[in-house]
Amino acid sequence: MGHTRRNYKEAEVIDENLRRVYQDMLDEKVPDRFLDLIAQLKSQDDDGSATGGDAK
Repeated sequence: MGHTRRNYKEAEVIDENLRRVYQDMLDEKVPDRFLDLIAQLKSQDDDGSATGGDAK
């Protein structure tokens, strides 16, 4: 029975560490170069939709 309790405690520690790593990832700031790329893509999308977006 002690072995099962130990496994449970180890699983709790692993779960806690995974949650911490995941939360740290969520809290990270998006790099400026990605924000610039998103802005460029949005600009291209806006330019295409202004002309109808259907170039044939």
